[in-house]
Amino acid sequence: MSTERGTVVVGTATVRHSALRSSLGLVVAKAAQTGAGFAFWVVAARATSDREVGLTMAAVSAVMICTQLAVLGAGSAVIVSVGRGEPPSRVLDAAFAIVGVAGTVLALGYLVLQSAVMPDTALVSVLFWLTFLVAAVTGTLVIVLDQALVALGRGASATSRYALGGLVSLGAAALVAWLSHGAAADVIMACWTLGTTVACVVGAVQLRRLVGYRPRPSLRSARGRPLLAMGLPYQLLTLTERAPGLVLPLLLAHMVAPEAAAYWYPAWMMAWAAYSAPMLMGIVQFSEGVRDPDRLVSTTWSSLRLSIAVGGLAAAFLAILAHPLLSLLGERYADSSAGALRWLAAGLVPYAVLQAYNAVCRARGSYTEAIVVGVTLGVALCASALWAADRGATAMAFAWLVVLSIGAAAVGLRLLAILRRVKRDAR
Repeated sequence: MSTERGTVVVGTATVRHSALRSSLGLVVAKAAQTGAGFAFWVVAARATSDREVGLTMAAVSAVMICTQLAVLGAGSAVIVSVGRGEPPSRVLDAAFAIVGVAGTVLALGYLVLQSAVMPDTALVSVLFWLTFLVAAVTGTLVIVLDQALVALGRGASATSRYALGGLVSLGAAALVAWLSHGAAADVIMACWTLGTTVACVVGAVQLRRLVGYRPRPSLRSARGRPLLAMGLPYQLLTLTERAPGLVLPLLLAHMVAPEAAAYWYPAWMMAWAAYSAPMLMGIVQFSEGVRDPDRLVSTTWSSLRLSIAVGGLAAAFLAILAHPLLSLLGERYADSSAGALRWLAAGLVPYAVLQAYNAVCRARGSYTEAIVVGVTLGVALCASALWAADRGATAMAFAWLVVLSIGAAAVGLRLLAILRRVKRDAR
């Protein structure tokens, strides 16, 4: 047991679970979050108009963009630092302070920019600004909590916090739908934010209960600078993975029509449930690769196989039941988005290959090449989808799949070359 400034952390070896348990626990947690999220949008779609749903979905995407920017690689830096044996308390204190400030600044900056540049589709109520700010900060903290608990071998703890947060937001939306038929977008946004806040609070409690950590955020440069220097390159790579899916609803809402975002987002959100399997297993693969570099090749192949197996089952389920699931939102959603969901589900395998490649690059510290590949692929994905937007969500998804598959084929060949080199060097 180590003590630092009154912060107690139990030795990580006594609480670490297996990589498989962490991986599956994270997948179950994401499934619970996605299921509750889908139910939330079902209720929201019946509580208000397509335009209000589209504006809320665009706002949620903006929150997620802010969280991905505000995390500044702190989560990846925590994985690397704890994996190398640094005191978790010192690392976490610096990480939480950095992302808390960054989340606040970015959220306020986005709100001001949106009001100035896009006043016709901007939500300017006090309730919206407050809930957007809270959602951005708590969402960023949750990202770091997730990766901190993965680094400490307790990734499976995510299940309870995401399930509880999702149920709370769903309950709030159901209450609003019962009381009002025509709720404004800021009210729906407040319901969504409530769930994120609950997940953050539960995560903080878990961190204290599982490893004895008491947060004492500190912005001392001696702690923050090394963390930022280590984390920023990793964060740039993460942004190349997340940005296309998050930016596209915003582009659709403000460049095409809010209704276009409303019909695209449910298909993307449901496909992301399947994509989450390789994404989350890639985080565990990265963590294990840092802790045990000698097993990087075997860890990569086992993670890729598990990603395709688990994610593939989810993708097949979504493809078969695309129309019935989307019809829960309303027949207009099912008619507009079912084909898009099927094409997006087919992208599970190429997405898994991309995640395996990025995880290997993270574990080896070879992020420059991966960032260039990710930026190129991300721009191509968004450009192709926008090019097809006039023909509907199905055409957008098909264009997305074609570009993703081409990128994954190139990345897969590169991954094979890297793993052969790693294996040869090990000999």
